[in-house]
Amino acid sequence: MAALAWLLIPFAAAIGAGLWGGWANRTHRVRGDGPELDGYARFREAMEKSHTGP
Repeated sequence: MAALAWLLIPFAAAIGAGLWGGWANRTHRVRGDGPELDGYARFREAMEKSHTGP
């Protein structure tokens, strides 16, 4: 009976992880790459400006 309890613990954890993953993923919206690419462009511009020395 004790072995059954030890097998039940990971099974319950897997069920809990699946439920939590489903709940955590429900609020994600597809945004696209626009904000990330804009930030990268600003980063590149800033790096080009910082190398104006000799």
